[in-house]
Amino acid sequence: MSDLTPSERLMKLRALEEWLAWQLADTRRKIRQVEADEERARKQAARAWAEARFKLEPVRGEERRSVLHRGGCGIWKGDHGFLDRQEALLALEDESLSVELCQVCNPGPALRA
Repeated sequence: MSDLTPSERLMKLRALEEWLAWQLADTRRKIRQVEADEERARKQAARAWAEARFKLEPVRGEERRSVLHRGGCGIWKGDHGFLDRQEALLALEDESLSVELCQVCNPGPALRA
């Protein structure tokens, strides 16, 4: 059997327990880091997707026109109804919509690409 005394075995077991606790804590820390990285990448991809699109702010009054924004424009916070480039160009051509370009985010250059 073992040539260690009970107190020596207990010391070794406690050292092993401490090491295993450190391993578990380190693994949990790594899991949290990977989850945070994954969430950051998801948000970055969603932001990039929105930036590559456009949003059409609806008419709010009789005198106003619809306003076309870049997808990431903060002037109009609508987070739905994104348009691709072709749809935005069609909206601009449709005279019944009376669409103007946002003066802040300036979607014009992206439409000319």
